[in-house]
Amino acid sequence: MSYLLVVDDDPTVSDVVRRYLEQDGHSVRLAADGAEALAAAAAYPPDLAVLDLMMPGIDGIEVCRRLRTRWPHLPVVMLTALGEEADRVLGLEVGADDYVTKPFSPRELVLRIRSVLRRTAPATADAGPAVLHDAGLSADVRRRIAHLHGNQLALTVREFDLLAFLLQHPARAWSRAELLEKVWGWQFGDQSTVTVHVRRLREKIEQDPAAPRRILTVWGVGYSYEPAGVPA
Repeated sequence: MSYLLVVDDDPTVSDVVRRYLEQDGHSVRLAADGAEALAAAAAYPPDLAVLDLMMPGIDGIEVCRRLRTRWPHLPVVMLTALGEEADRVLGLEVGADDYVTKPFSPRELVLRIRSVLRRTAPATADAGPAVLHDAGLSADVRRRIAHLHGNQLALTVREFDLLAFLLQHPARAWSRAELLEKVWGWQFGDQSTVTVHVRRLREKIEQDPAAPRRILTVWGVGYSYEPAGVPA
């Protein structure tokens, strides 16, 4: 059973989300604003946080930023307003692993949370190589830990998934739609999600993110991982 923190200033939304998540087998703590959420997380760190982006006082973006600072690997699912692409991108930029737009289906939110939590679980013994390597970069897919030149990287759930997938499939161009399906498990969705995560991952593994040598842009297609940092 996972312990989830749900943060939303609308008590009706919070109660519906809580009931659906509890029916799915989770333990849920509710918080009505950002300050209450941070206090609750400090008292008992959750396995995953669901954050409404628009809240009085400390908004969801700042809450996500502070949670990420203290718990770099804490999964976060953001609730955003329909059509607010800039807000969704900002949420991803500060480390949200996924988002659901309002109005949303509680069932969809449950499935998204299942997906994120499933990806944080240790891999099974038959899931392929335990550790992936490339030129000082390593990703332990069972422990879900990545290192660059011996230093552990602070990656979100989706950043790690993206890195592991690219390391497992080098020297092949993937479109954003393909990555959205392979890494996120989405048949459709906002492809800017992939763009943001590639940018964040480059900032963490590239010597010069503005001139990447590992994760390359394939113009008109998408992205490709080049082994050993070999430029195209």
